[in-house]
Amino acid sequence: MSSIPYYPAAERPQTYLNWSYRVKSWLFTRDHKRIAILYMLSITLFFFIGGAAAVVMRLHLLTPDGTLVQADTYNRLFTLHGVVMVFFFLIPSIPAVLGNFLIPLMIGAKDLAFPRLNLASWYFYMVGGLCAVIALVAGGVDTGWTFYTPYSSIYSNTNVVWAIAGIFLAGFSSIFTGLNFIVTMHKMRAPGMTWFKMPLFCWSHYATSIIQVLATPVVAITLVLVIIERVFHAGIFDPSLGGDPVLFQHMFWFYSHPAVYIMVLPGMAVVSEIIPCFARKPIFGYSFIAFSSVAIAVFGFLVWGHHMFVSGESMYSALIFSALSFSVAIPSAVKVFNWTATLYKGSISSATPMLYALGFIGLFTMGGLTGLFLATLGIDVHVHDTYFIIAHFHYIMVGGAVMAYLGGLHFWWPKITGRMYPEFMGKISAFIIFLGFNLTFFPQFLLGYLGMPRRYHSYPPEMQVLNVLSSAGASILAVGYLLPLGYFIWSLRYGKIAPTNPYLATGLEWQTTSPPPPENFDVPPIVTEGPYRYDLMVSQLGTPLIAEGARIQTTGSAVK
Repeated sequence: MSSIPYYPAAERPQTYLNWSYRVKSWLFTRDHKRIAILYMLSITLFFFIGGAAAVVMRLHLLTPDGTLVQADTYNRLFTLHGVVMVFFFLIPSIPAVLGNFLIPLMIGAKDLAFPRLNLASWYFYMVGGLCAVIALVAGGVDTGWTFYTPYSSIYSNTNVVWAIAGIFLAGFSSIFTGLNFIVTMHKMRAPGMTWFKMPLFCWSHYATSIIQVLATPVVAITLVLVIIERVFHAGIFDPSLGGDPVLFQHMFWFYSHPAVYIMVLPGMAVVSEIIPCFARKPIFGYSFIAFSSVAIAVFGFLVWGHHMFVSGESMYSALIFSALSFSVAIPSAVKVFNWTATLYKGSISSATPMLYALGFIGLFTMGGLTGLFLATLGIDVHVHDTYFIIAHFHYIMVGGAVMAYLGGLHFWWPKITGRMYPEFMGKISAFIIFLGFNLTFFPQFLLGYLGMPRRYHSYPPEMQVLNVLSSAGASILAVGYLLPLGYFIWSLRYGKIAPTNPYLATGLEWQTTSPPPPENFDVPPIVTEGPYRYDLMVSQLGTPLIAEGARIQTTGSAVK
């Protein structure tokens, strides 16, 4: 709940017209919805900072000799891009924005369990982000986003300590958010909402929160050890001081591979909500999708070694990690097959959120299948540290997490803002992003197979055509990302007023006003049926009528 008292418009005191008071009402709010919007504004800023670095890199790689920036500047650019996009956009984007806004609404709660901790998480995120960006811009960091030692701990003369300190602070934000979600889902579900009546969005965020709480402290400690070695020259990772650089890789990837699922599981959560809504069918295999989220979280802790096949890992360890890496594909495949089964014989709409969800399925599947190549020992030795890795990673992260984030923003934008966006422009943006993405990153699979190493600021002339294609795709992709920014801002003033349930969805969040009132529901909901009961819904001119056996009842006059 907000810390600012709510007044009806007619009784609102004059101080509400004061801009200072309005700013304070946002900066000190405890309303999960407002905190989600603060995160959305911050994350958007970091997205375009990281994206700007990527644009400069692609322009530099238009020519084999790369004359736009110097080699050291190029190193700083890809570090800036990686650090900002991974730690300050991809990891927090869906949980901090959509999860923060929607989880209390989806389970019928008034707010998250710890509103003050929720606000503190945003402040930790902002302070960490500012520390990192200042370090990355004012002099830069040239280690890459992985901060591999001993280079980052001893030999780099750039702002490594400040960048790591920023990531360390942002880690607390991630832990606070995960803890808040876990407690909220355990303790604050509406009467009648059992675990198997929760939306799959909540299941995926629950699994994500487990990873955030258990894995993030590991990378935090690892980065602190880098600072200690860098400042005090303690022998932890530097072999010249008796340290072991491979130890850093073990500790870093023990977090950073589960972190992939911190980025992807919430995207899967979004798709699991969009697909049944726009196919007008109950989700196929609800329990399988729910348990597959937990299985992905568990398997995610067991496969970090596949990042180290060429780092001196023993053959027997590599074989085990290879087999486990193949196994983690099974729960992901369960989700894709169940989404496809939900679409089968559905009354499929081509609404903007559905286009983004379908784009997610295609691009994520492509990224997942190429991950099996990297889990194969012989192939990984050939393509390790090449552009094949970059293409695979971006098909998962950008094609998966970013497509899902945009799909979720379009799906819940009417609920968040109370305004509709222009549907035609939404479809255009989804098409441009899908086209631009594939043109950007598919040529990089070919470049990696041909042996072009990543992180290099120059390349052989015979690889120029594929690099030009990739850079051309990046320009198209940039246009696709700018379009939603433009029409979302436009919709805030000129968009049509959104009805309570513009998509005729069955989720509990659609049973309250758009945007929701301060305490989410005027009347506490009581849940009697599971989610996704589109087989029980009857629609009439955009107003949902709940048929017999409705999943939502109330103690008052709301929909029964």
